[in-house]
Amino acid sequence: MSHKVEFELGGRQMIIETGKLAKQANGAATIQYGDTMVISTICAQKEPKRGFDFFPLTVEYREKSYSAGKIPGGFFKREARPSEKEILSCRIIDRTIRPLFPSDFKGETQVINFIISHDQQNDADVIALNATSVAIAVSDVPVEKTVACVRVGRLDGQFVLNPTFENLEECDLSITISGSMDAITMVEGGGNEIPEGELIDALLFGHEHIKTIIGKIEELKAQCGKDKFEYIPVTIEDTLIAKVKEIVGSKLDEMNQIAVKEDRNAAKKEMTKEIVESLAEEFEDSEGDIKTIIHDLDSESMRRMILDTKKRIDGRNPDDIRQITCETGFLPRTHGSAVFTRGQTQSLVAVTLGTKMDEQRLDELEGESTKSYMLHYNFPPFCTGEAKPIRGTSRREVGHGALAERALFPVIPAETSFPYTVRIVSDIMESNGSSSMASVCGGSLALMDAGVPIKSAVGGIAMGLIKENDNVVILTDILGDEDHFGDMDFKVTGTTEGVTAIQMDIKITGLSVDIMRDALEKAKVARLHIIDCMQSEISSHRDQLSEFAPRIITIQIPQSKIGDVIGPGGKIIRAIIEETGAKIDISDDGTVLIASVGGEAGQKAKERVEALVKEPELGRTYNGIVRRVADFGAFVELFPGTDGLVHISELDVNRVEKVEDVCNVGDRLEVKVINIDSDGKVRLSRKYVLTGEEVPEGGAGNGRPSGGKRPSRPSRPRR
Repeated sequence: MSHKVEFELGGRQMIIETGKLAKQANGAATIQYGDTMVISTICAQKEPKRGFDFFPLTVEYREKSYSAGKIPGGFFKREARPSEKEILSCRIIDRTIRPLFPSDFKGETQVINFIISHDQQNDADVIALNATSVAIAVSDVPVEKTVACVRVGRLDGQFVLNPTFENLEECDLSITISGSMDAITMVEGGGNEIPEGELIDALLFGHEHIKTIIGKIEELKAQCGKDKFEYIPVTIEDTLIAKVKEIVGSKLDEMNQIAVKEDRNAAKKEMTKEIVESLAEEFEDSEGDIKTIIHDLDSESMRRMILDTKKRIDGRNPDDIRQITCETGFLPRTHGSAVFTRGQTQSLVAVTLGTKMDEQRLDELEGESTKSYMLHYNFPPFCTGEAKPIRGTSRREVGHGALAERALFPVIPAETSFPYTVRIVSDIMESNGSSSMASVCGGSLALMDAGVPIKSAVGGIAMGLIKENDNVVILTDILGDEDHFGDMDFKVTGTTEGVTAIQMDIKITGLSVDIMRDALEKAKVARLHIIDCMQSEISSHRDQLSEFAPRIITIQIPQSKIGDVIGPGGKIIRAIIEETGAKIDISDDGTVLIASVGGEAGQKAKERVEALVKEPELGRTYNGIVRRVADFGAFVELFPGTDGLVHISELDVNRVEKVEDVCNVGDRLEVKVINIDSDGKVRLSRKYVLTGEEVPEGGAGNGRPSGGKRPSRPSRPRR
């Protein structure tokens, strides 16, 4: 039996239904919003998955091409590996729901979202997160708290709930917000240099609508929700816990005062090894449990030290930022490069400038599009001193790259003023906390080094949180351990004017707006400090592009002339490219982009294109070549593809008996355009050049003697 609730949200109807599809899953629900529809399911095991010391939750978000009436491209004609959009949507859902599960629940759990109808107006990611929440709420999976999600945009100064794709193009703010009835649990988005106070207003606006959705989910849960199943909790023997605590004693407190990450980790690793060996006989096959106990004790030690002493494991105070160094122009042959180092986190960033042909082409449910700016983030294993195989781009790398890309987007110049495709690559050389923010800072430096006219430097900082009841400490510039053991990872990027991107993950069930407000204010202070450090290295973009970067010349040609430049089957444009070595791209509106490394090839290509589309101007003098001679005049080529007739009467100021008396084929002849008729035929005159006479407005007749009247015809004799 199916159950349904319907209500209005943001001017559109939201329909939530359960009990119709996927009834063998622990929980399943569909949500329709506009004509976009998502089905979400959850399946979970009661028994813990062996060999895992973490909660084995996987989240999938897959867009079905049929949902938008499309057939997938490519050879196999079926959906393949998830796109970047699908991966980012997975991460939003995962980060929202993971903290909701009991800490001792380790049963393998999978959430799957299918986009089964798409109206190309409403983004399905927010809908999928809400459908996931419904599926969990009505299921027997042991989760009690209900969450919901909205997207908040700002259009013409007004907040908009769940803006459509078309509206998002005009919004100066777009933030995805998840939350429960009493707190915010996840934030992801960005804006065009938004002041912190206005961000808080957006969060409050979104949270009010989140409460509305949760109320409807609870209403449905009351109708058909299942009783939560009894699961097998992961527990460790009390005697083993007591024994490990006794051996560890205060050792972890002492080790957490070792400032150097490598030395601290080495000491903990050696201690763990000794404890495992000493207890191997008494507690057989308990290595995993021992490591889990030590991990939990380590967390308690670090958190206690910060809460009680306000000192961190590297000796800093809560608001202190690690030492920052910046270097630009590090790579000799790239178009722009920078190395940004903050403590033990280091990013090597390179900028490459390309042409329109280098744009990324996207084929998504909402339609086809191109992308001329992109940032790619790589996290090789050596950056944390590890040795492990590299098997493609991880979801984490995709997510961190998207955050850094969003952070820099508001300062990237418009394509009309800077017609380049811009690719930024951040390779993490070292990592001990907040490498995505290092990528933002390094990316900003590298863009300025490349001569990209960005309007302002962009800095980024990661904020952390340690919270025990009412005892709260906000941490600035968190370390890897503070991220791992802490309660929050709150990343904020922006310029001196405002915020450009924001991402918040928490491990507790929610944050109050007051804590978020304090974190944003501390992040602003830190961001301004970081930007000062960056500007001491380079305060503005370089005046010139790198000598290795392509020079792009932009010219506009009439749309009617596009075919003349391309030629039959592309013959003419290919010939120009081969002869000059330049790259040429022609848009449908007649915009021609000519790119070359070094200016000579581009200038030659420009001259060739302009010659193909050049049109004669009335009254202008040309030095043309005589291509054909007839009894009545000479045909003179003004430029390739365009010629005109010099009537015999216009060859000289005196009477000319024979055209060859003045010119022959191949001669150069200076002529003036005296008329262009409606068919495009050009009439020329050498006489006007010799006399210096100006051509009257509208032309000087159709090849008749200049300044003269039509000769009278002889009268016909009467019959």
